[in-house]
Amino acid sequence: MTDDRSELIRQSFLRQAKACADLGSPFTARLCTLAAERLTDRTPVGATVLAWPGNPDGTGDALALRLAGTLHALVRSGQDPALAETYPPHAVDDDTLWSAVEAALRRDAAFILDRLKSAPQTNEVRRSSALLPGFLTIAALTGKPLILSEVGASAGLNLQWDRYSYQLGEFRWGNASPVTLAPHWRGPQPPEAEIKVTERAGCDLNPLDPSSEDDRLRLFSYIWADQQDRLDRTAAALEIATESGLKVEKADAIDWLHKRLATPRPGVAHVIYHTIAWQYLPPALKAEGEALIAGAGSRATEAAPLARLQLEADGKPEGAALLLTLWPTGETREIGRADFHGRWVKWVGWEGSAA
Repeated sequence: MTDDRSELIRQSFLRQAKACADLGSPFTARLCTLAAERLTDRTPVGATVLAWPGNPDGTGDALALRLAGTLHALVRSGQDPALAETYPPHAVDDDTLWSAVEAALRRDAAFILDRLKSAPQTNEVRRSSALLPGFLTIAALTGKPLILSEVGASAGLNLQWDRYSYQLGEFRWGNASPVTLAPHWRGPQPPEAEIKVTERAGCDLNPLDPSSEDDRLRLFSYIWADQQDRLDRTAAALEIATESGLKVEKADAIDWLHKRLATPRPGVAHVIYHTIAWQYLPPALKAEGEALIAGAGSRATEAAPLARLQLEADGKPEGAALLLTLWPTGETREIGRADFHGRWVKWVGWEGSAA
């Protein structure tokens, strides 16, 4: 390990701390800050983290979130009661918290080192608050039922978006549901349209089974420990996903899209969608995926339209961009922006967007 490398790692933890604070998790921000300031290479975990060979940032290996999620898993699983005593809802000072973390780094080293090998998985249900107006727009513009294909679907919680209820400003949508999404809404009302979903499927490199206790623990561990509302919402969405029986397919995104896009589907609008997932594809696969979707779009017709709906980071400071592309025209518009965790949606709509 070089000093330059360890300093780069520490700076990535501080950047993640700021992101956590901005997204409403002071505890995770504090944990990342303490790790940046106090982590040493005197434990196997510390040495591994401070010499991490990949890109530690949130858009790369998300190293700080790997560590935070692993510690949270120790707490939620009951494996480390001493660490749990320093986690929300308990309130302790920095020295007490870091002392418990350091003890866990030694005591639970084998678990932590194994868990650090896996990328964080989140399945933030509130992102459906941005997806719904996009699906309404597609239904309104095409007048057709929808087939859904989600890339990076994790446990499939955002494949169940039409089983939630919504309050988007003055606009209400959906039947009564254990999951109600009511983000801070800015902009006009979404379009009124009838939505019928005729088929839904998703893929993920490491799909999570909503009925599995181990997979639930993994999903909960990457939700920040002081955000009980997210934990409760995810638990309710997992029950809906379990009851639906839908399983996310274990597959490479590009291989899966090849199969999903191979056959035209007249009479329906096929929607490819993804939320904060495309950015994690390696550049070569990302380029291949873009070409694959564009190629399928070139074969789309008015009778068999193709849409791509994506909520992804675009480097701008205000949340993520909500982009919609519709074929056969191939036109892309930014129809809104949303918080990465769906706390707010700034809606513009198809008609209000610049072409």
